[in-house]
Amino acid sequence: MMSQSAIFVDASFLLAIGGHRTSGTTLRAAFTVNYEALIEGILKTAKDSSGLENLRVYWYDAAKDAIFTDQHKRIGLLPGVKVRLGRISFNGEQKGVDLKLALDLVGIARNRAASVAFLVSGDDDLAEAVEEAQDLGMKVVLIGVEKADHRLGVASVAEHLALRVDSIITLPEELIASSFMKAVTWDPEHAAQSAAIASAGTQAKIIGDAAEELPVTTKPGVPRPPSPALLQSRPKAQPMATATPPDYQLVYSSTQQTSGFATGTSRDPSDMDVAEEVGASVARNWHASTTQAELKDLLADRPLLPAEIDRVLLKDCAQRIGEWKTDLQDVRRALRIAFWDQIDRLT
Repeated sequence: MMSQSAIFVDASFLLAIGGHRTSGTTLRAAFTVNYEALIEGILKTAKDSSGLENLRVYWYDAAKDAIFTDQHKRIGLLPGVKVRLGRISFNGEQKGVDLKLALDLVGIARNRAASVAFLVSGDDDLAEAVEEAQDLGMKVVLIGVEKADHRLGVASVAEHLALRVDSIITLPEELIASSFMKAVTWDPEHAAQSAAIASAGTQAKIIGDAAEELPVTTKPGVPRPPSPALLQSRPKAQPMATATPPDYQLVYSSTQQTSGFATGTSRDPSDMDVAEEVGASVARNWHASTTQAELKDLLADRPLLPAEIDRVLLKDCAQRIGEWKTDLQDVRRALRIAFWDQIDRLT
């Protein structure tokens, strides 16, 4: 087996942790990343740990129809980095990312192309692939982000995976701090335009279709806010009825392969407080980075939330109170109510 290392990076995992620490949310529009510095820091961490040269950095992410975005092209053009893309499904979930990583990890081990694999991930679905690579003679080291108050010492890593790797090391805290930067700030002009959209339905009752002829000032490159008549013509989505019994709530499954019902609700007031804080924070970050067209669509579909926003709410809340608590229905309800309340304040 070649005396060199290979690095496998689950981008969704790493960017979620770094972004949350920098901007308080996993919403990617809320932060920017210096990918060159981040990958260089990962390489240095691996080299310091093993003393080996690196074969390649495998970077796993997802995109619509698995087509490279400009960001993915930028990463893929870095020396020694290979980008592997899964798909983003219609409801915002990643598809095929874990499978690609697992197959590559086992393939490198089987071909004896590297003696040590450095894994930047926390997903317990990779545990079996880790053991298979170990059986083929490869050492697997987990690279995490330090979290002193967690029993594993690292953030967002499944215990099932942590128990199977050979060792755990962490990225320097200064690397995360220097590689991630909060991207969105509050813009009073943006707020004024959003308020015009939110109140357009009421204004239409007074001024009618003639409002379409009024000039609207917008920033360069930002679409014009829709006219009141246009907003009035779009039907509002109605809340979907649910067959779930009132004393139960659906149990969330990250793999979407199992479901069921569980009794009880969250009774810890602090959990509800966190849910309200997270809901409001996601709303502020989303609103500050959105376009007028996206805001119009969000308001038109109320009270339904786009799948990508709902997933950010759950991920951000899980970072604070743990994933199992975000499965509780009253926590999820508080998240969504807080999101809409904050949107109302901002518009």
